[in-house]
Amino acid sequence: MTGDARLLFATRILRMFGYGLLSVVLVLYLVALGLDGVTVGLILTLTLLGDAAISLWLTTHADRLGRRRILIAGAALMLLAGIVFAVARDPWILLVAATIGVISPSGNEVGPFLAVEQASLSQTLADRDRTRVFGWYNLAGSLATASGALVAGFIAQALQASGSSTIDSYRWIVVGYAVVGIGLAALFRLVSEAVEVPVAERTSVATRLGLHRSRGIVLRLAALFSLDAFAGGFVMQSLIAYWFHQRFGADPATLGAIFFGANILAGFSALAAARLAARIGLINTMVFTHLPSNVLLILVPLMPTLPLAVGVLLARFAISQMDVPTRQSYTIAVVDRDERSAAAGVTGIARSLGAAVSPSLATPLLQSVPLAGLPFVIGGGLKIVYDLLILRAFSEVRPPEELR
Repeated sequence: MTGDARLLFATRILRMFGYGLLSVVLVLYLVALGLDGVTVGLILTLTLLGDAAISLWLTTHADRLGRRRILIAGAALMLLAGIVFAVARDPWILLVAATIGVISPSGNEVGPFLAVEQASLSQTLADRDRTRVFGWYNLAGSLATASGALVAGFIAQALQASGSSTIDSYRWIVVGYAVVGIGLAALFRLVSEAVEVPVAERTSVATRLGLHRSRGIVLRLAALFSLDAFAGGFVMQSLIAYWFHQRFGADPATLGAIFFGANILAGFSALAAARLAARIGLINTMVFTHLPSNVLLILVPLMPTLPLAVGVLLARFAISQMDVPTRQSYTIAVVDRDERSAAAGVTGIARSLGAAVSPSLATPLLQSVPLAGLPFVIGGGLKIVYDLLILRAFSEVRPPEELR
């Protein structure tokens, strides 16, 4: 890989470490602040809605305004959100910060980063290498998220054991998230102009959302991805952590260890996805690895003990992320070079919008003992519907490397 590619891998690792840190304690922190379930769900929803609105503008203008400039702006929004969440207690201030800042309640990507980084990476790759490199890119992120989750759990546990209050132990994690934003901005400044779209390849055609020839296919993908994300919003990592805490009394260290293992498995599954896609194609890999993982998701709340529930969850994570690098590679592959940031951005925003509503619906369910397992069933069921729909709609639309 080029020096720029290595820098983008480094920013991915640092950012996902920060997301992993925050995802384990975010809901616990907001509850410790005295917020009720409805308010917590609203903050999570506005986090994703605000991210979608800001990221839509940033990613659809990145290929023309400059990818590096947009990435630095995203890092600044991440820093802003971390600072406000660390010092504020008023729910209205937190709601505003959630709306305009970059906060990841799920441990997954938010903000403009993923779309612009992948467009930048693909600028230096041959088509045949794209899915493989994206697999390593996702592995790096998963390992970083896993490490962040593990570190967050042990730091919170250690601070509480040394006499810190519960809320202060969580607040230090949030401060660490803000520091990650500073580090990101510094790394993005080192990336060279080679990641930008060459002037000769920039279209002179009038565009909407930064798209021209590929607008139709991108919008269809976006609609389906939003359904998948809506389903995933019922079982985002911070909500699963809260469910394990409520259902089995799992402490922060245990939660950190659970999600460390889950993200390790998810990361290595991304590498397997690249090899499988080379044999059966990107769309088939997306669907036929996703279906069984969703059945396992539905089974998690049916497990009577913590070890069994963790075992099923880990089995699910071992195959659930195989669709991620293939989905990302497919989106990049079926559009022109000067549409790549926009295509990744529009589909990413659609996912953010899809995931924005479901936490508000899931949080009250999780706080009701008889209904606490329902988000897993709803999320898994809707994901199965998504798998069948995308197979039907795109099985005949192949990327360039599958036409040779």
